[in-house]
Amino acid sequence: MKVAFGLAAVSLFVAVAAHPLRAEPLRTIEEVSNALGKCWTPPAGIRDSFVTLKFGFRGNGTLMGPPQPTAIRVTGDADQRKAFVAAATAALENCVPLEFSRELADEISGNVFTLQFYSAD
Repeated sequence: MKVAFGLAAVSLFVAVAAHPLRAEPLRTIEEVSNALGKCWTPPAGIRDSFVTLKFGFRGNGTLMGPPQPTAIRVTGDADQRKAFVAAATAALENCVPLEFSRELADEISGNVFTLQFYSAD
């Protein structure tokens, strides 16, 4: 399972691990990517698929609004496509609020991010 998180020219690919979320504030984009990756569990039975979501953070670690899909490639029928996008959206929404360090909160607040959610391959 992979998740990719991007800010401007930065793109990170993360393998999902089963570790609890960090207790201390997140300090880097890589730490944010890792934290979000831990929230993703792809729907069973969907292969060779991904969805990219666009979203922004407030400084307090909440989302500025609902994530918006910007690219979708889901193998299967319309119901599988809908389920995959819904699962990715729910994973992101259920993962917040995140706790940012003051420096990171100032840096990322209001910026647009993209996050790719991949199926288990």
